[in-house]
Parts: sequence; structure tokens; C-alpha cells
Amino acid sequence: MAQDDKITGVVEEHERSGKYFEVDGIKTFALEYGEGEAVICIHGVPTSSFLYRKVLQSLAEKNYRAISIDLPGLGLSARPEDFEYNFQSFADFLAKAIKMLKVEKFHLVVHDIGGPIGFALAAKNLEKVLSLTILNTWVDVVNFKKPLPMRPFEKKVLGEAELKMLTRSTWPVMFSTLGVSDASSIPSEEIKAYVDLLKREDDGKAFLKIMRNFADSPKYRDLCLQAVRDVPYPVQAIWGEDDPGLTYNRYGKEIEKEADLQEMTLLPSRHFLQEEVWEEITDKIDKLAKTAY
Repeated sequence: MAQDDKITGVVEEHERSGKYFEVDGIKTFALEYGEGEAVICIHGVPTSSFLYRKVLQSLAEKNYRAISIDLPGLGLSARPEDFEYNFQSFADFLAKAIKMLKVEKFHLVVHDIGGPIGFALAAKNLEKVLSLTILNTWVDVVNFKKPLPMRPFEKKVLGEAELKMLTRSTWPVMFSTLGVSDASSIPSEEIKAYVDLLKREDDGKAFLKIMRNFADSPKYRDLCLQAVRDVPYPVQAIWGEDDPGLTYNRYGKEIEKEADLQEMTLLPSRHFLQEEVWEEITDKIDKLAKTAY
């Protein structure tokens, strides 16, 4: 089978593994496995629920209902031009999506921009959150600085040019440099599928809107902090210790401090730790979930 056909096949299999539903008229995709207590996993950029596929399947094996919802503008969800692609809108959207999926209470897992989005979701729904697992992300939105490779996307013209250069051929280099410690264990067609899931029908235009609209106000930071300080659920952080962008020394320690964590789990991976150490992540989520009562 040709490489292009293999990549298309990966995306099609991913789509068959999930389901579509509507949230405020927006066609929304959710990857879901298993039955039991719900675990909601929020992805970041430039990814989608695809990043969590191994985590979700592993959680299902531990008797959880594991779900990751593609945010509007990313993955297989729709990319409406009139949607407000900002963190608060995403948090509100997810609250409605979770309700549509008939989930009353849930364990929450956040990563990348899914951190500040998920923190806002949790802060407004404290009574629904059973536990919180934090993967490489940030909470101080006021002082956050995008990793160098992501900064061009926030600039007009330059961002469009950078996105155009992001192809099936060039993405594996970034994936290996920033995402994982050893890409050789991941089939190349799965790595390249990220590009197809990012660009889709709008060629990535919604992604650029997201990159140019990060929350950075003191008010939003205060909201995020409400999700990790003196909360009624247990909190833990798991970090890909070799992440060159969201480094442990800068952002991991920030999470430790703000959430008043006594320890941090460091794992041998980079930013996309779900691709390499999903079993360790799943074990930690399961262990924390069992302390939630």
C-alpha cells in the first residue's frame, strides 16, 4: 500500500473509532472507548483527540469511559468561520459537549492549550470534576510565552507561510524534535496523519485564529487558578521531562507551586508524551481516580 493511502487509512480508522454529534449547531467529533466513570481528555494544538488514542484505549481496559472531544477548528470537528476561537469559548463549548454526551461527573485530563481551557471548564464546574491530571501545559496565562517554533503562527502573512510549509514531509521533523524522544516506534503514517487532521477542509485557517487568540488577562489567570487551588478533588501533574518548549523548570514548577503539589511525575518523553508513555499516564490517572472518594 502506498504511503499516502496508509495515511488516509489511519485518519479513516480514527474517524470510524469515534462519533459525531452537534453542539450549538457545530458538527463535533468525539473519540470514545469503554464504559464506566468518565475521563475527559482535552487536547491542545496542533493536535486533536488523535493524540489521546492510546491513552483512551488503555483507560477503557481499566473500565473507564474515556473521551476526547475535538475542539472546533481542529481534528474532525467543524471549523465555522463565525466561532470565537478563544479559550473561554472552548471551555464553554466543552461544557455543553460533555452535557450532550450525558456525562454528569468526570475525571479531567488536560494538555497544552487544553490546560487553560480545561482549568476554566473545571473552575466553573467544580462539583462535576472528580480528579484533575495535568500534562505539559501552563496556568499563568499572563506571563506565558509561546515556544519559539510556534510563534510565527501568531503573525499575519508569516503564519500563513509557515502553515503552508507544514506538510506530511516537514511535520515529522518537528514531531521528532519537539514531540517525542524516539519517533522510530511510531508508524510514519500515524505521525503524518496529524497534518491531515490539522488542515482538513479549511487548510488550517481556524488553527491560525486559535494561535492568534490566546487568553492572557489577569482575570482569566484568576479563573484558571481556581481550578488548582483549594479544590474539592485530587490534583496531580505528569510531565514529559524533555519537553523543549513547555519545560519542566519553567512551566512544570509553576504548576507544582500553584497547585501546591508535593511531587511531580516526570516521564522520559517530550511534549507529546501521550504517544510514548501512555501506559504510565493511564496508570497514574487510574491511581488518582481511586483516591477521589
